[in-house]
Amino acid sequence: MTMEEVASDDNLRSAFARVERNDGAPGPDQQDVRKVREHLEEILSRLHRCLLDGSYRPGMIRRVWIPKAGGGERGLGIPNVIDRIVQQAVHQVLSPNYEPTFHASSHGFRPERSCHTAITEAQEHLKDGYEWVVDLDLEKFFDRVHHDRLLARLAERIVDKRLLKLIREMLKAKVVMPDGVVVSTEEGTPQGGPLSPLLSNIVLDELDAEFEQRGYRFVRYADDANIYVRSERAGHRVMASVVKFIERRLRLKVNTIKSAVARPEDRHFVGFRLRQNWENGDIEVLLLNDNYTSP
Repeated sequence: MTMEEVASDDNLRSAFARVERNDGAPGPDQQDVRKVREHLEEILSRLHRCLLDGSYRPGMIRRVWIPKAGGGERGLGIPNVIDRIVQQAVHQVLSPNYEPTFHASSHGFRPERSCHTAITEAQEHLKDGYEWVVDLDLEKFFDRVHHDRLLARLAERIVDKRLLKLIREMLKAKVVMPDGVVVSTEEGTPQGGPLSPLLSNIVLDELDAEFEQRGYRFVRYADDANIYVRSERAGHRVMASVVKFIERRLRLKVNTIKSAVARPEDRHFVGFRLRQNWENGDIEVLLLNDNYTSP
């Protein structure tokens, strides 16, 4: 994983093609994808040169707020199109090295995985008799990622200090709020850029490894994690232990109001609820309050 790989012509062109397919709103510089395409050759040549000589600097990120399905709002960070190209280029170099090592019970932002694969795995745990769920909600996870801990994790595999420096600068990019106020970024990896989902999985892979070491049955989709246990008593014991690990070791915050130990039918996970049919033993999948055909 080197800067030469990131800055290669093929990688940058592939990154632009992906950004172009995703389209999306312009960042603070107001240049959309079509405008960038008009000057693509010049832009890619300049990016190649600036990435290699260290003169590239990420621009600011535009913050927007979108409504969440469960109420409230979620903050998205929209980088400039050129910065999205660079983030995607970094993603394309990092992902093949990290993706094969992620835990099988991690389903969010991964190839060939989805909320449906997460629910299918959860059904299997219930069928095996793990009928209580420890439902963990990480409070403002994407805004709370500890930069130094993340960079230390990356440095375990990435030896090219130029690449680590580039990722640090991306994380530290200033944010333009909706009212025009510019704020510094001391923590977090805001949703909205191409690199954020991969970085979030790298952070939470440490949590997956801890769950694995403890022998937990679990399913994780991004920052939503469910641990399946055999009894309510075991659930409360697991909850207390896991909260301590997350807050002391990972330096993240568990939302104790939204987290709970409960029967699966009383909680929802990635937009679904699981309910056991006690007559035939089947695990029914419901879309919030409506019946849903099992994936």
